[in-house]
Amino acid sequence: MSNNPLRVLLIIEQCNPERPSVPLVGYNFYKEIAKLFDVTLVTHERNKIALQKRLSHEKVIYISESNCSKRYYQLVARLTTFQGRKNWPLYNALCYPIYEEFNRQVYRELKQSILKGDYDIVHAITPMMPRYPVKVVKLCQETPFILGPVNGGVPFPPGFKAVARQEFAYFNFLRGIGRSLIPDYAETYQKADRILAGSTYTFKLIKKLFNLPERRLQLFYENGVSKDFLIEKKSKIQRKNFINLLFVGRLVPYKGADILLDAVSCLETTIKEKVRVTFVGDGSERSVLENKVRKRRLTHLVDFVGWLDQEDTLKYYRQADIFCFPSIREFGGAVILEAMACGLPCIVANNGGIGEYVTEKTGFKIEPISREYLTQELAEKIILLVKDESLRQQMSANAIERAREFEWGEKAKKIAKIYYETVEKKKEISGDRDFIQKDSKNYSITRLLLF
Repeated sequence: MSNNPLRVLLIIEQCNPERPSVPLVGYNFYKEIAKLFDVTLVTHERNKIALQKRLSHEKVIYISESNCSKRYYQLVARLTTFQGRKNWPLYNALCYPIYEEFNRQVYRELKQSILKGDYDIVHAITPMMPRYPVKVVKLCQETPFILGPVNGGVPFPPGFKAVARQEFAYFNFLRGIGRSLIPDYAETYQKADRILAGSTYTFKLIKKLFNLPERRLQLFYENGVSKDFLIEKKSKIQRKNFINLLFVGRLVPYKGADILLDAVSCLETTIKEKVRVTFVGDGSERSVLENKVRKRRLTHLVDFVGWLDQEDTLKYYRQADIFCFPSIREFGGAVILEAMACGLPCIVANNGGIGEYVTEKTGFKIEPISREYLTQELAEKIILLVKDESLRQQMSANAIERAREFEWGEKAKKIAKIYYETVEKKKEISGDRDFIQKDSKNYSITRLLLF
């Protein structure tokens, strides 16, 4: 930390090192940014126990939750779970009042300190979906306000209507209703000094929705990778009789675990006998997938290991040779970065954030035109990598180098650059405004003297 670091207020409602997905991403952003700046964290009290195990940092403001909200959340959780699957569009819509309680309390508790200029910059990181307002933007006339990375809104590919129905996509109309009815939503985006978009799709969506100039938008991928995952070089493949294919993720329809099984099923026998497939994760489709494995007589090739903690998952990444993740609608896809950090060539469906992590030097991106096309192309890419060891090795080395760009410490340095640029830009705007006001006053005096 420099002698005179910027005073940063981080608003991260979901910030928890013990929970996966967005809460863990929020925590990693906080942990690394706090190494560079004088940070005050504002987060929900539900994160308190987990954070206090990890932090010696004293500048944390915990926002409490009312008993009414706690009971309401339990009701929403029951109403939006069907046969073991979560109706995410409905869940997110119904959970908005819980977030709004947090949002209002942050505004009340931080109002005076923001207006007094206690912070050099205010940065709201979570929630990451581009459908939530941040009320404190109203207080940031002089203090720069940054939002994001926000990410989401990616549609299902047209060729996967059946999967879209399974994932309750017909409730997605609630997004548009929410945007038009939620107070302060448009104002948040219109007044933010800088908006970080977590994917190219979301970048274009925000620009179109709010008619924003590109200078106020910046592409900044939401996910990062821990140093624990990064290796210097993939160990030379020892002589063995098979190639390890790995899938890590929830076993739900849109993640495409069944597509990977179909692709393996249609491999020619000589190739099929050279591979082993491991699924790390669990979900509503697990029993369906296990039945498919038995019916197709693939039990000697396929292993389901269930949910694992990050340390045990890392062991599977290190033991694998190819990462297969044909998820047809992925916003962030942190598993891709973890796989690349461990030197795995990746085969993915090109829809959403994961298609932006993978390059032609680190793996293959398949257009999700249809289920049949995705399955066929996935099988062909597996065959190519199984047969060509030199290609695997080259893609492995390139994947590690690509993943280094997303190491959390490196991402924090990029955030720091954005902070300084935004602060300087705000000063210029304030200076121009002061000059205009002063010049206008002088003009009025001169006009009176002359006339």
